[in-house]
Amino acid sequence: METVIRPPQVLNQDETTSNEAELVLPELEDPDWMHHARQIAQTSFWAVARRLPRLVGEAIGVAWATSRRDTITSIGLNIAAGVMTTFGLLATTRVLTELFAAGPTPDRVRAALPALLLAAAAVMAKGGLTIAAGWAQARLVPQINYRVELRMFEVTTAVDLAAFDDAGFAEEMDRARDRGMREAASIVDHTVNLITGVVGVLATAAAVAVIQPILLPCLLLAAVPEAITAVRVARRQYLNLLARITRRRRMWMLANLMANRHTAAEVRSYQMREFLLGEYRRMMNSETRADLDLVRSQTATRVLGASAAGLASFAVYAVLGGLLLTGWVALAAAATALLALQTAHTSLGVAVFATNSLYEDALYYQDYRDFLDRARLRTLPAGGEPAAGFDTIELDQVSLRYPDTDTPAVDKVSLTLRRGQVVALVGENGSGKTTLAKLIAGLYRPTSGTIRWDGVDTADLDPHSLGSHIAVMTQDWWKFPFTVRQNIRIGRHDRPAHGPGPSLEDAARAAAAHDMILDLPYGYNTLLDREFKNGHDLSGGQWQRLVAARSLYRDARLLVCDEPSAALDARAEHAMFQHLRRHPDRLIVLITHRLANVRHADQIYVMRDGQLVQQGNHDELMAQGGLYQELFNLQASGYLSDASSRTAQHS
Repeated sequence: METVIRPPQVLNQDETTSNEAELVLPELEDPDWMHHARQIAQTSFWAVARRLPRLVGEAIGVAWATSRRDTITSIGLNIAAGVMTTFGLLATTRVLTELFAAGPTPDRVRAALPALLLAAAAVMAKGGLTIAAGWAQARLVPQINYRVELRMFEVTTAVDLAAFDDAGFAEEMDRARDRGMREAASIVDHTVNLITGVVGVLATAAAVAVIQPILLPCLLLAAVPEAITAVRVARRQYLNLLARITRRRRMWMLANLMANRHTAAEVRSYQMREFLLGEYRRMMNSETRADLDLVRSQTATRVLGASAAGLASFAVYAVLGGLLLTGWVALAAAATALLALQTAHTSLGVAVFATNSLYEDALYYQDYRDFLDRARLRTLPAGGEPAAGFDTIELDQVSLRYPDTDTPAVDKVSLTLRRGQVVALVGENGSGKTTLAKLIAGLYRPTSGTIRWDGVDTADLDPHSLGSHIAVMTQDWWKFPFTVRQNIRIGRHDRPAHGPGPSLEDAARAAAAHDMILDLPYGYNTLLDREFKNGHDLSGGQWQRLVAARSLYRDARLLVCDEPSAALDARAEHAMFQHLRRHPDRLIVLITHRLANVRHADQIYVMRDGQLVQQGNHDELMAQGGLYQELFNLQASGYLSDASSRTAQHS
């Protein structure tokens, strides 16, 4: 559905209250699960029916690739159940023929007994086959879900990081994950249901054709009004949902604001209760009216459909009566035709519903398939030379431009970094520091220029091997819902318990986190998510210590620290930087706006607008003047007296 943003109406002050309910709110963006809503709403049932063979073939292909045995069993047993339907109707005809024959009643019952037993056996066989087919069909669902979900996450965890900066890729990923992924099992389920419904109709028609071919048109005549009514009711309901979706989503948003622990404090501090309740009442009133309108329109459609079905049934009875009077059809055959009519009605309803659902689900499943194709183009190729580490990292005229941007985030930067150094990247917000650090860490590949480890282009190195030598302490960490122990250990989860490298406690102590962890309810085994039983949460500063411990536990030769102390108190910050300076065996790339922490860096690189504008150690840069000196003096002035501050700024 296209998104329409309407300008807000401008009201006079005295009109605000009276016209508040008339405000036209902007339409919300379509959620992923309604991405194809307009296409579905504008497609007729017969257009859907024309596409059925291809959709059915695709669904069977998905099921076949997942489990051939369960696919054959499910479809085969449903067909066999349809055959039993035919046998049951034929046996029923024989039973009625014997019961309606002339002669004493006991004789007629005895004559009908073999056919009655055959009919009972057919019903029992059909029931058993249907249960067995349902068992095989139910087995397919979890197997398909497992296969589809695993393929999805194998792809999303393998694509390069730059893919997530592409708005189109991110949108396709959300759409494929939120609905497209789960529709794979649905299209198979609906296809089996469709086959079941069609087989039921054909089985009934076959029985009627054997009993008396002339009754077959009567069967079709009675079924058509029911099918048309079912299609129109379903389509009317879908169109109604489509028209109300913006209001329903806004109601969901309001409900979430009123019953959420994250919003509770602001709702109370700003006394928003009456405002939110008023908005919700207004939406709810409109939604209730829409529900009543839908009930009224559907009832009218059902009345018309029932009337048409009644006329069709009257016509069928009239035809049957005429055929009986003229001797064209026996009474037993006419009675069986009525039973067949009820059976066909049920099967036809299943087939119609499955057809509508299959078409809709197939559109969303195609989103999933399209995303996988696109993601494969964004996946780093496997293989390459193994990376044994480095002594020097060289950046030669390296640039990076994000998707849909005209200005490069990093523009032709050249520098050389050596293991054992502490290197700082300094600059104002948006200067390109973080992007440059991600290039150094191998999280991005440059759009131009070359990055070399000991003279070898990193593009020629195995990505997994390269990444094993890198640790990144990011400023935007994620609160993983694991225990403290697991949160640290995922820094190098494949390291043996007594393998080389720092222990969990060593890493926690180095990040000034050990004592904080011991104060938690279960120490290192404390679960860090309040949504779980006995879960606990940390403050921002505590989380940052934990993230630092994870990076130090990784024990990598290259450690990139992006604002590693932004949420730390002064004591924890001092302890962390003291630890970083004590490890000359690794290269540390440090990004921080607290310039007092970079004074002891071996090299400081100053960025502006994506370019490298200054480099040197602290004393050299202060002597040069320029941006670094200006930024350092501005920060230093906050710790000096007024007189000293003026002297520092003019020095």
